[in-house]
Amino acid sequence: MRAVDIIIKKKNGASLTKEEIHYIINGYVNGNIPDYQISALLMAICFNRLDSEERYYLTKEMLESGEQIDLSKVNGLCVDKHSTGGVGDKTTLVIAPILAACGLKLAKMSGRGLGHTGGTLDKLESIPGLTVDISSDDFFKQVNEIGLAVIGQTANITPADKKLYSLRDVTGTVDSVGLISGSIMSKKLASGASTILLDVKVGDGAFMKNIAEAKELANAMVDIGKKFNRSCIAMLTDMDQPLGEAVGNSLEVIEAIETLKGNGPTDFKKLCYEISSELLVSSQMFKCKDEAKKAIDDVISSGKALNKLKEMIIYQGGNPDVINDYSLFKTANNIVEVKSIKTGYIEKIKTENCGIAAMLLGAGRQTKEDIIDSSVGIKFIKKIGDFVNKDDIIAYVHTNGKNTESSIELIQNSYIITDKKVERKNIVLDIIRG
Repeated sequence: MRAVDIIIKKKNGASLTKEEIHYIINGYVNGNIPDYQISALLMAICFNRLDSEERYYLTKEMLESGEQIDLSKVNGLCVDKHSTGGVGDKTTLVIAPILAACGLKLAKMSGRGLGHTGGTLDKLESIPGLTVDISSDDFFKQVNEIGLAVIGQTANITPADKKLYSLRDVTGTVDSVGLISGSIMSKKLASGASTILLDVKVGDGAFMKNIAEAKELANAMVDIGKKFNRSCIAMLTDMDQPLGEAVGNSLEVIEAIETLKGNGPTDFKKLCYEISSELLVSSQMFKCKDEAKKAIDDVISSGKALNKLKEMIIYQGGNPDVINDYSLFKTANNIVEVKSIKTGYIEKIKTENCGIAAMLLGAGRQTKEDIIDSSVGIKFIKKIGDFVNKDDIIAYVHTNGKNTESSIELIQNSYIITDKKVERKNIVLDIIRG
């Protein structure tokens, strides 16, 4: 078997066999097949796609290239959720405590932010003292004792995916449903959860810009989950505007805490309820989503969910006093008003540009080596459907002086304003169940 023959076969539109995919992935991980041949194959896949069987075998090879987490050490039912990335997406910080308070276990490995999307680990690390690097023994102990842990991905999880993703990033081969679904699902399957919810973002601030693309990806991932005998749900959610109000690490953690106190923004609260209730029903904790949502109301109003977040902060070395004293977070030197440049109804918000505006302030990374400033960010006061007058405040920029004017200009130009009244969109666009 030769790599060049496999490249030609895919270039000509034929399906690859289980043995051919094993040969390619194993050879690449072991250093026997060079980058330039894998690059050629990735481009052929982008043009000619992967079918259902190819996606399964690719995911299997990436999954088996490294360690897999054995959650049999956890007493109880483990669930997981994954977001495909968005602006202001701090849902894990609310969903994990809710699920733990309702009796499920969430043992989650998360990632860092890059580009216009934020990472859960970066948000958590804005909590003074908190670490996302804990030993396997402490990880399992924490999940067993309090029901939740959110940590960084270990170095030996899906090394094949790490190598392939780095190459895809520099060869223009990121946007392939087969490659994206294999990348996401290999990591989620390696994490060991029995039930997985995939939050597939759709819109300007998401990787998938329209419903058709998002459904194709969602169906591919649910199909892979089914082939691995995992309960898998894909929820398509709106990312045509920032989620909630806060974008930026400390600001987002504060918004998550406020949501667990029952005070969160409407759209963010609704999404957290939808994801949490879906996982509670699919795990057979409740018969229907109405029952599950009532239970969520109970754990929020009683303070049980908030206490779970507090417990996680303590277990992971953070200062639990942040729950009630937000001054313990790093704060920006200045808060600057961003004013509307037109009068009318907000029709659209260019969400990717809003994420870039936050990144320019220092809230995100342009490269993996960039240092994040946890104190900076943006609070979006006006959203789609709202009416604004010229010079009304639409957002507040929390800044330490880096790229402030550029960020403000980008935010102002991201608001598309019309004379006609605009209907507000639903946050959940579709649900695909395996």
